[in-house]
Amino acid sequence: MQTTNTAPAQTANRIATASTDTPLSSSLVGWMAITCGLVVANLYFNQPLLAEIGKAFQKTDKQVSWIATITQLGYTVGLLLVVPLGDKLERKKLILIKLVLAAISLAVVASSQHFYTMLIASLFVGIFSVVPQLLLPMAAQLARPEKRGKIVGTVMSGLLIGILLSRTISGYVGAHLGWRAIFWIGAVVMLLLDGILAFMLPKDQPVYKGTYSHLMRSLWTLVKDQAILRKSAGVGFMMFGAFSIFWTTLVFFLEGAPYHYKSDMVGLFGLIGACGAFAAPLAGKTADRKGADFTAVFGMLIALSAFVVMGIGGNWLIALILGVILLDIGMQVTHISNQSRVFALIPEARSRLNTVYMTSAFTGSSLGSLLGSMAWHYGQWPGVCLLGFVFIGTAYLINRN
Repeated sequence: MQTTNTAPAQTANRIATASTDTPLSSSLVGWMAITCGLVVANLYFNQPLLAEIGKAFQKTDKQVSWIATITQLGYTVGLLLVVPLGDKLERKKLILIKLVLAAISLAVVASSQHFYTMLIASLFVGIFSVVPQLLLPMAAQLARPEKRGKIVGTVMSGLLIGILLSRTISGYVGAHLGWRAIFWIGAVVMLLLDGILAFMLPKDQPVYKGTYSHLMRSLWTLVKDQAILRKSAGVGFMMFGAFSIFWTTLVFFLEGAPYHYKSDMVGLFGLIGACGAFAAPLAGKTADRKGADFTAVFGMLIALSAFVVMGIGGNWLIALILGVILLDIGMQVTHISNQSRVFALIPEARSRLNTVYMTSAFTGSSLGSLLGSMAWHYGQWPGVCLLGFVFIGTAYLINRN
C-alpha cells in the first residue's frame, strides 16, 4: 500500500528535479515560441484566401469554408492521437518527424488540382501541425515552478502571434503571388525548422512506460478525476469556438459592403490582432502571482465586450479594429490562464492533460468555423456577433459552475 502511494510522489519529484536541472535558456524559449508561431500558422493560411480558393475551384462561400473546418478538425485528430505520445516517447523525435510530415502535406495542398484533394491534404496539415502542443508541455516541464506561468505565456505568445500574423502574411502573399504560394513557403519553413530544432532541443526522458492503448484510456481517467481539467476544457471549447466564428467569417464581411477589401487588406486585421498577443507573457506572470482563476474571468469579460462593440459598430472601421484587439487580448488571457491551471495538476501527465484541454478547444474551433459560416449565411454580420457573444457567455457560466 505504501509503495503505491509513494510512486506518484517519486515520479513528481523526478520531474521537478528535471525541471530545475535542465537549462532552459532564453534562446531556447525564444526558439520554442518562434516554432510554435510558424507551425500553427499552417492552420490559418487558408482563411484570408477562402474567397480566392472558392473562385479557383468554382465553389460557394459555404462550400469553401469546409477547408478551414477540415484543417481545424485535422488538428483535433492530431491532438487526440499524437500529442499523448509526448508522455511516452521522446518529444524531440516526435517533433522532428511531425515537421517533415507537415511539410509534405503543405506541398500537396499547394499543388492540388482538385477541391477534394485539397480538402484531404488540409486534414493532414492539421494532423501534423500539433508540434506546438508537444513544445508547450516540454517548456512547462523544463521551467522552474515559480516561473512556469511566465515561460508558458512567452511560448504561447509565439503561438498566438503566429495564428494572427499567418492571416496577414497569407493575405498579402495571396494577393501578389496567388493563393498557392503561401503553402509552398510554409513547406520550406517546416523543413528549415526541422534542421534548427535538431540541434536546439534537448532530449527528454519520458516517464510513462505503459502501452499506447493504456495511455489513451488514461485520458478518460484524467477527465473523470480532474474537475479543474473539465472546467478548463469546457471554457477552452467555447472560447476557441468564438475565436473561430469571428476569424472564419471576417473575410466575407470585409469583402462586402461597406468595406470591399481584398485579401491583403483582410490579412492586415491579423496584424492588428497580433498587438494583443503581447498580453500573453503578462497574463502568465499575473496568473503566477494572483491565480489563474482571476485572470481567466478577466479575459472572458474582455472577449465578451469585443462582440458587443463589433455587433453594434461593425460598419465603422474604428469599432471593428477595437473589437479585434479586445477579442484577441481576451482570448489570450483566458487561454494562458486555462493552461496554467491544467499544467499545475499532474506533472507526469502534462502531454495528456494538454491533449484533453486542447482537443476540447480545437473541437470548439472546428464547430465555430462550421456554425460561423452558417451564421453568416443566415444572419450575416449581426448573426455572427450574436453567436460569438453566446459562446463566450457560455464559457463564463461554465467557469463559474
